[in-house]
Amino acid sequence: MRLSRYFLPVLKETPAEAQIVSHRLMLRAGLVRQHAAGIYNWLPLGHRVLRKVEQIVREEQDRAGAIEMLMPTVQTADVWRESGRYDDYGREMLRIVDRHDREMLYGPTHEEVITDVFRSMVRSYKDLPKTLYQIQWKFRDEVRPRFGVMRGREFLMKDAYSFDLDEAAARRAYNRMFVAYLRTFDRLGVRAIPMRAATGPIGGNLSHEFLILADTGESGVFVHRDLLNMQIPDAVDFDGDLQPLVDSWTGPYAATDEMHAPALEASLGENLVSARGIEVGHIFYFGTKYSAPMGCRVAGPDGQDIVLHMGSYGIGVSRLVGAIIESSHDENGIIWPESVAPFRVALINIKPGDPSVDAVADALYADLRNAGVDVLYDDRADERAGAKFATADLIGLPWHVTVGPKGVAAGYVELKCRRTGEKRDVSVESVLSHLTSV
Repeated sequence: MRLSRYFLPVLKETPAEAQIVSHRLMLRAGLVRQHAAGIYNWLPLGHRVLRKVEQIVREEQDRAGAIEMLMPTVQTADVWRESGRYDDYGREMLRIVDRHDREMLYGPTHEEVITDVFRSMVRSYKDLPKTLYQIQWKFRDEVRPRFGVMRGREFLMKDAYSFDLDEAAARRAYNRMFVAYLRTFDRLGVRAIPMRAATGPIGGNLSHEFLILADTGESGVFVHRDLLNMQIPDAVDFDGDLQPLVDSWTGPYAATDEMHAPALEASLGENLVSARGIEVGHIFYFGTKYSAPMGCRVAGPDGQDIVLHMGSYGIGVSRLVGAIIESSHDENGIIWPESVAPFRVALINIKPGDPSVDAVADALYADLRNAGVDVLYDDRADERAGAKFATADLIGLPWHVTVGPKGVAAGYVELKCRRTGEKRDVSVESVLSHLTSV
C-alpha cells in the first residue's frame, strides 16, 4: 500500500482525553477515533491489527476443537428471564423495547442465547461433547468508559461455550481452553499469566483469568518468578490428558490483588514478583447454572434426562490491541509483534522525485508485494525525511527499509529493526532475503 493513497490520520499532539499509553498511541497513530463515549471507529491501520488478532484467536480455537458460529448482537429478554439474570445483571445492560413493545437488549454476553440454541437442537448424549464459539461485538454500558479500547462500552470478543455430560468431561473441555489460551497469547507476542479468579456475574465455581504484565495494568498481581519463564508448548494433543500441563501452570503461586494471600506470599521471598496486569482472557466452568433453569438436557445412555454441564471462555479481541501496545512500546511509538503488525515493512523513500531513488524504491515495493510481504510504502512527496521516520516509528512496523540518494548511488539501502533499533546497510538485491530470513 502506498501511503500517499492510504488513510492514515496521524496526530502530532496527544489528545487531552487520552490517559494511558495505549489510548494515546492508538489515537496518534491513526488506529481509532472516538464516535461516542466508549465507542470507537476502527480506522484502516487499527482494523488490520484487529483482524490479525482475531485470526490468531480463531486458529487456536479451531485447533482446540471448538466450532465457530455467529449469534445476534440484539437478544430477547425472555431467555435472560429464564436464567434469572435479566433483573440481576444491572445497568450495564442496554435494554431496548422494539416497535411491538417486546423487551430486547444489546448482548453483553451470550450464555443464555447459546443455551437456547443448544437445547433446541441437541437431544442425545451421542452428540456430546461440543464447544461452540463466536467472535462478535458486545455492549456493556460502563458507568465510566475510559482508557480507550481498554474499557470501552462496545467491544469485540471471542466467547466460547462448552457442553458436556458431567463435571469430569466439562473439566477436560476447560483444560483444552486453558491450553488454547496459553498458545493464543504466546502467538500474539505477549506473556499472559493464568490466575485463579472470582467468577462474578457469570457464575460457577472454577475460573481463571489471563493477565498480561504491564506497568500500566489495572490490577495488582503477585506471581511466582517461575511463571515468567515457563515454555509454551509448541505441539499439543488436545485429545489427550492435558491435566498435567494445566497443573504445571496453576501450581506456582499467582493471584490478583483481589485474590492474593499475603501470608503465603511472604514465604516465597525473592521468588515473588509484584507487578501490574491487564486482563485479556477469562475462562469459567459453571456446571448447570444456565442449563438447569433453561432446561438444556439430553437423553442419556439409559434414556434418562441429563442436565448438561457448561463452561464459557472469553478473550477480549479489541481489548488485546490496547493491551499489546501497553506491553510493547517506547517513547517513539508502538512496537508491534510481527504476528499482529498491520504491515511488516515500512518502505521509506526519503527523496521522491529523484529518478534513481524512485526506481529503486518502486522496484523494492513491487518485489516485496510479489513475495507476499505486507509493506507500507511512504512515497509522500510533501513530507520531510524526519517526519517519515517519525511516522514509521509511531505506527510501529517491525522493519524499516530506507531508500535515499547516497545509498542508492553506492548500491545499498538501510534496514532497521523497530524493536531493537539496530540499523545496517544491505545491498538492494539482498533486502528480500534479509527480511525472509529473520
